[in-house]
Amino acid sequence: MDEFRYTTDVEVRYADLDTMGHVNNAVYMTYLEQARMGYFRDLLGISPADISGVIAHLEIDYHRSITADDDVTVAMRVTELGTTSIAMEHAIRTDDELAATAEIVQVVFDEDGTEPHPIPPEMRDRIETHEGL
Repeated sequence: MDEFRYTTDVEVRYADLDTMGHVNNAVYMTYLEQARMGYFRDLLGISPADISGVIAHLEIDYHRSITADDDVTVAMRVTELGTTSIAMEHAIRTDDELAATAEIVQVVFDEDGTEPHPIPPEMRDRIETHEGL
């Protein structure tokens, strides 16, 4: 995960499991969300409450199942900044094995949540500095 500049550990909860004892595929998206919110909070100093945006694109590829006994780490990085959009790549790993990869595009919205809005300059600067963009 050297190519990713942010990683976070995620605890597998009993509620995450399906009847076969695997993490339900929809829960992977929750793990991605946890990493994204941690990235904004930990690296950019931005509270999730201050982020006004929506996910415009989500693509996920599953490589292996996750079980309750797995140690899960989610890595992410911002790959591109548009005028109003932030493109991100994620990797979910279990005990150093790739479990899933994902691409997400988040669009920043105005305070009313009705129109796309340019990425605030301070946020853009922090992302560009952290990611070397």
